[in-house]
Amino acid sequence: MSQSTTTEWAVLNDAHQALRTAVRGVAAEDWNRPTPCANWTVTQVLQHAAGDQIGFAAFLTGGPGPSEDPFAPSGTLTTSPLTVAEEAMTASAEAWASVDKDAEEVTVPVPPGKMPAWLGAGACALDAAVHAWDIAVATGQPSPLTPQLARELMPVATAIVEPLRAFGAYAPALDPEDGDDDLAALLRYLGRRPDWTA
Repeated sequence: MSQSTTTEWAVLNDAHQALRTAVRGVAAEDWNRPTPCANWTVTQVLQHAAGDQIGFAAFLTGGPGPSEDPFAPSGTLTTSPLTVAEEAMTASAEAWASVDKDAEEVTVPVPPGKMPAWLGAGACALDAAVHAWDIAVATGQPSPLTPQLARELMPVATAIVEPLRAFGAYAPALDPEDGDDDLAALLRYLGRRPDWTA
C-alpha cells in the first residue's frame, strides 16, 4: 500500500486493501457481470463504492463530492477501474488522516450526519469492505473481506445500518444460520447471502 493511502485507522486501511484486491482481480471481460447489488453490474458497484469514498472525503474536508450520483452509477468509466478506485481511496484516506482519532464528532454522509470519529471511519471502511466482497464474489474471486475484518465491522454496522435501510442502501437483514462465521453474520446483517453466486 502506498504511503499516501495509509492512515492511522487500521480498519479503514484493511477495507481499502480489500477493495484494491477485488478491483485488481477483475478480468477485463467481467466488468459487466451481475452482482449481489440488484440490477448493478460490477462496474456500477465500483462507481458506487468510489463515489462513497469521495463522499466521505468531501464531508470531512469540504472538498468536491463525487462527479456522479453514487446511487445511480452510469456503468461507463472514462478511465481504468483501478484508477477510479485508487483516486477515491486516496481522497478518503487523506481526509481521514487529518481527523483526530479522539474526535467526538465528525461530519459524514450517512445518518445522522455526525458521529464520533471512530464510528465515522468505521462507516467508511464498512462501505469499502462490503463492496469489495460484492465485486469479488461477482467475478469468482475469494472474499477479500476476512472474518477478522468482518468482526471489527459488525459493531459499526449495528450502529449505523438501520437508518440506511430506509433509503435502500441496505436490504433487510437475513436470519442468522447455524455455522455462520463472522463474515457470514455480517453479510446476513447487511442483507446479503454469503453463498451468493451470479
